Amino acid sequence: MTDVSPADANGATPTNQPPVPGFRILAQYVRDLSFENPKAPDSLRIDGKPQIDMGVELNAAGRPDGLFEVDVKLSIKAASNGTPVFHVELLYGGLFQLTGIPEQDIEPMLLIECPRYLFPYAREIVSRATADGGFYPPFVMDPIDFAGIYAARQQQIAQQAPGGAA
Repeated sequence: MTDVSPADANGATPTNQPPVPGFRILAQYVRDLSFENPKAPDSLRIDGKPQIDMGVELNAAGRPDGLFEVDVKLSIKAASNGTPVFHVELLYGGLFQLTGIPEQDIEPMLLIECPRYLFPYAREIVSRATADGGFYPPFVMDPIDFAGIYAARQQQIAQQAPGGAA
């Protein structure tokens, strides 16, 4: 016999018990992918490592059906001696269901944990795109500290708010 009552068909638990926090990934998808190799084939024969400029943007939005969409946008530009080598832009998304998550924990869940789940798949897509573009070894991103990005964003918001530190 179990101590936990099963959920009904809609995922709700009986009213006498608080809902158990839950996190489900319902779908993941490439929303947009762009790869540019403007100086090919010369860009494939560079000496040394190119300079990498990488940008990360996160976006999360609720939907009318109670689900959440989370997007991770990666922009990677590589250059060698001021000459463009490649440029990859990826907008990778996921559809998530959160249940029993306290209101104050929803935003961190959407902007830290959901991107943390999506990142390895996005990383593989970027790596494969650079390999397919002729680059060997392909570009492999280092892990991203989504908690650090979230903390920096919160700090920036606090400083911009009226009464925040200047």
